[in-house]
Amino acid sequence: MGCGKTTVGTMLARQLACRFEDLDARVEQNSGLSIPAIFEKRGEAAFRAIERTEFERMLGKVAETGERTVLALGGGTYAQPGIVERLRAFGAIVVWLDCPLELLLARCATVSNRPLFRDEASFRALLRERLPFYQQADYRVAGSDDPMAVVGRILELPPFANELTSFG
Repeated sequence: MGCGKTTVGTMLARQLACRFEDLDARVEQNSGLSIPAIFEKRGEAAFRAIERTEFERMLGKVAETGERTVLALGGGTYAQPGIVERLRAFGAIVVWLDCPLELLLARCATVSNRPLFRDEASFRALLRERLPFYQQADYRVAGSDDPMAVVGRILELPPFANELTSFG
């Protein structure tokens, strides 16, 4: 939450000349509700069920079309049961945008549409809970500076650097 997944993902997809999908945007679009409204009206369990359905739809679309896609997961998606294994089985490359806690707090404190951000103590607890899942990512990239610099670091990773050389 607050690490820049959407911003960096959009820029990365542009650099790789592929499609970009934002899971949170798909959840909102296909449910007809904002994420805070889903949490408020239906609760977190209902949100996670919708999120999982949209996640599977997105993977299905990628498998069906073969279209290269950069997918920004929601902050809690990767910490849900079976997601890590599902992405590995799918052959996805998972990049964790790692940001210092203080920066995440600063970014999240000013935005009102984050239903799981209540206060600093609960945010710290949530991050501690999710950290073991994030640490299972294929790559960890510092995400604390300019988004284009973050994209540059991602493009230097072996799977992407090799792809870029094929583009000439």
